[in-house]
Amino acid sequence: MKSRRVGPPDGGYGWVVVASAFVVMGLTGAVLKNFGHFFLDIQSHFGVMTSTTSWVSSTTIAMFHIGAPAASALTLQFSQRAVIIAGGFLCTLGMFLASLDLSLPWLYLTMGVLEGTGISFSWIPAISMVNHYFSRWRPIAYAIASSGECVFAIVFSPLFKWLIEMYSWRGALLIIGGLQFNLCVCGALMRPLEATRSASQTNGKEGAEEDAVALPTKKKAVFQCCLLKKPELLLYILFAIFAAAGFFLPTLFLVPFANSLGIDQYWPAFILSAMAVADLAGRLSCGWLANMRFLRNLQLLTTVTTLLGVVLLLLPISHNYWSVLVFASLYGFLFGCMVAIHVTSIVDIVSLEGFDSGLGLFMVFRSIGGFIGPPAAGWLVDQTHDYRAAFYLSGFCLITSAVFVVLVDRLVQRRKSAEASGHQAIN
Repeated sequence: MKSRRVGPPDGGYGWVVVASAFVVMGLTGAVLKNFGHFFLDIQSHFGVMTSTTSWVSSTTIAMFHIGAPAASALTLQFSQRAVIIAGGFLCTLGMFLASLDLSLPWLYLTMGVLEGTGISFSWIPAISMVNHYFSRWRPIAYAIASSGECVFAIVFSPLFKWLIEMYSWRGALLIIGGLQFNLCVCGALMRPLEATRSASQTNGKEGAEEDAVALPTKKKAVFQCCLLKKPELLLYILFAIFAAAGFFLPTLFLVPFANSLGIDQYWPAFILSAMAVADLAGRLSCGWLANMRFLRNLQLLTTVTTLLGVVLLLLPISHNYWSVLVFASLYGFLFGCMVAIHVTSIVDIVSLEGFDSGLGLFMVFRSIGGFIGPPAAGWLVDQTHDYRAAFYLSGFCLITSAVFVVLVDRLVQRRKSAEASGHQAIN
C-alpha cells in the first residue's frame, strides 16, 4: 500500500490555513505599515529630529527580519502553531509596554525589539504553512493570504488616526496590542501537515521516500546555512537588501509629506487606505498572473520592481491631494504585485525542501536594508528639509534591486538547462 497523500494537498484544510494566514498578515504587516500615523506624535512628544524618530520603526523592521532565522529554526524544531502563538504574546507585550511611555529608548526596545520579533515569529511560520500546503495553487494561495495585510490596512489607517485622537498615541498602542493578541488564535488554527501512511508502510523504504515530499519532520529539522553557497541565493539576497531599503520608506514618509503639502486632518489617512486597496488589487492580480505561468516569476518580479522604482521617483512631483493619491495608488498596486511573488520565488531558487531555511536567510539579510533605509531617509530629510528626498532614495534603491533579479533569473535558467541536459544524457 502507498501513502494516501504525497506532497502538498493543494486544498482541503489548506484553505483554513490560508484564512488564518490572512488574519496574521493583517495583524502584523498592516500594523507595521501604519506606524507612520505615530511618527509625528512621537517626534513632537520627545522633541527629537526626524532621523532619531525613524529608529523606532527602523528597529521594528530590522527585528522583523533578524528574527526570521530563529523563527524558521523554531518552526522546524517544534511547529508553526507554537511559534505563531509565541509571536502573538510578544506583539501584545511589546505594545503594552510601549504604551507606558518611559522614554524614546524604551520605544526602541518595546515597539522595536519586542514588536518586531513578535511580528517575525508570526509572519514567517504563517508563510511557511501556506507554501507547504499548496503546490499547483501556491502563487494564488500566497496572494490571498498576503492580501490580509491590505484589507486590514484599509481599516487600520482611519482607525489608528481616530484612536490617536481619542486616546492619544499611548492609548492607541495599548488597544493595538490587544488586537494583536488574536494572533494566538490564528496560531491555534495552524494544523501541522504530516504524512499519512498505512501501518504496514511505517518502516518501509517506499513510505519513507514519499514522506520526504511532505512537511519536514523532526528528523529533517535542520536549518540549512549551506544554501548561502548558491550564487543565485546570494544575488537574491542583494536584491532583498536594496529592495528593503526602498519599499518601507513610502509608508513611513507619505503622511508627513502630505502634511507638508498642506493636506490636513483625515486626508492622509484616506490616501493610505486607497494605497491599501490598490495593494490588494496588485497582490491578487499578480498572484493570478503568476499562476497562469505567462511569465516566469523572476521575470515578473523584475518588471514590477522596476516600475515601482520609477513611480517613486515621480511621486515627489505631486503638489496637491489628487496627484499624491494617483501616485500613491500606483505605488500600492505595484508594491502588491512585488509582494505577491517575491517570497514564492525563493522556491524557484532553493526548492521547496530548502524553502524554510532559504526564507530565514533571505529575511535576516534583508534586515540590513530595512535597518539602514529609514534612518538614511530621515537624515536626508533633515539635511534637505524636504520629504521628497526620502522618495528619491526609495526609487533609486528599488531600480538597483531589479538588476540583481535579472542576474538571478539568468543563473536559475542556466542551472535548469544544465539539469535538463544531464537528464537527457542519462536517458
